[in-house]
Amino acid sequence: METLLTFFFFLMGLIFGSFFNVVGLRLPKNIPFANDRSICLNCKHQLTWYENIPLLSYAIQGAKCRHCKASISYIYPAIELLTGVLFAISYVKIGFNPELVTAILLMSMLIIILVTDIKYMLIPNKVLLFFFPLLLIMRVIVPFDPWWSAAAGCLTGALVIAVIILISRGGMGGGDMKLFGVIGLVLGVKEVLLAFFLSCMIGAIIGIALLSLKIISRKQPVPFGPYIVVGTIITYFYGDFLIDWYFNFS
Repeated sequence: METLLTFFFFLMGLIFGSFFNVVGLRLPKNIPFANDRSICLNCKHQLTWYENIPLLSYAIQGAKCRHCKASISYIYPAIELLTGVLFAISYVKIGFNPELVTAILLMSMLIIILVTDIKYMLIPNKVLLFFFPLLLIMRVIVPFDPWWSAAAGCLTGALVIAVIILISRGGMGGGDMKLFGVIGLVLGVKEVLLAFFLSCMIGAIIGIALLSLKIISRKQPVPFGPYIVVGTIITYFYGDFLIDWYFNFS
């Protein structure tokens, strides 16, 4: 039964991941996505249902449009697969309880932001404004102990980035600040600081590697959102373990 439910959440993640691709790619350009069918970005052919099956259509079509043979970006199957895996992990780690709704909402927000930041280097306010009240309601339903940790985490996450923006004179953006505010609401004070630390560490390691391989230049702007996403996911699922390990180790 557990295996079946895990597979169900994986399939649900694949389906939602396909939708999150559309949202992430269209929302920053104010292109409608609620009712409009998906199209090939090259030939504008409207995709049929069998050309829109998560993962399978990409593989069967050989990563190309059936009509114009233009290459389909790897970001589509990658996001679908990642969302499926994260939804499945959410169920395995949390089980059937109200916090699972928080996990699904958080993963959904992070996936959309991952798409928008990779594609446009932008964290849309509309995404944050949509998820913030939903996550706030979930933190009322499933409160922290102490209860005020969610509010304190929200303020801490936003203020930390605000200070960095002021000191670095634009080293990070307002989108990062607002995103960390929402993340702090979900994680609380201690874990939002851990998420920030992990984001910076992961960003530094990958940035050094990309510079060393000459994939990017020193002055080339690089989106920080993907590192925030990875740091937040690790913290949400393993934050308590990492904090306990650190204090026991030290």
